[in-house]
Amino acid sequence: MLRLRITAPFAAFRPFAAGSFRPTADFITPSAAFGLLLNIAGVEMRGADDQTSGATLISKDLPRIRLAIGARSFPGRQQIFQQLHNYPVGTSGREKAPMAMGSKYNIKPVTRALLSSIDALIAVDSPEIEEGLRKGLRGESDRAYGLPFLGDNSFLPDRLEEAGDTTAAHWYCSLEGGEEIEKKRISRFTTTIDRGDVSRSKTALFAPLKEPSPEIPPSAWVEVIY
Repeated sequence: MLRLRITAPFAAFRPFAAGSFRPTADFITPSAAFGLLLNIAGVEMRGADDQTSGATLISKDLPRIRLAIGARSFPGRQQIFQQLHNYPVGTSGREKAPMAMGSKYNIKPVTRALLSSIDALIAVDSPEIEEGLRKGLRGESDRAYGLPFLGDNSFLPDRLEEAGDTTAAHWYCSLEGGEEIEKKRISRFTTTIDRGDVSRSKTALFAPLKEPSPEIPPSAWVEVIY
């Protein structure tokens, strides 16, 4: 088993949402942790382009990863206001195009939620990928593209390192586990994402332990399968 510690100044783990407010989950989700682990291990997550979807699809032959997520401390929540620039669908707003001089001409104000001061543990109990993770942490993996990031490619971690087995955290558990949890922090996290059909994405309710513990409760383990 391996425990990975991640710290970062900022992160955002967004559910599927539209509109002028872009929310974030309260902590790193199992689906986001899965993608981060594959990135570190140098495993390509992108599937073949089927020429029918506007989204980048996920490969179907990814390793199964059994993981648990814990907070060494809980992040803060922040909001920023931004201008969202895009090309509208259809002919709406095209009269503005000449004034934009070739730039995107549809501008809308949006609010983005984000997390600050991330200090997380991800426990991994999957021999298939653990050696690849250790190689990645040493900078020895055959990385095809990209840097590890936390939900947004402008939010990079400042620490990625293996942690000891005695490192304690508020482990996020399912509500059926019977552990003493912080009920005020119950959250719905995505466990798997289907970019081709959002309705097939999977979610579950989690809550962190009231007190940090080096022991990982059985109800904290999640098997992410694609």
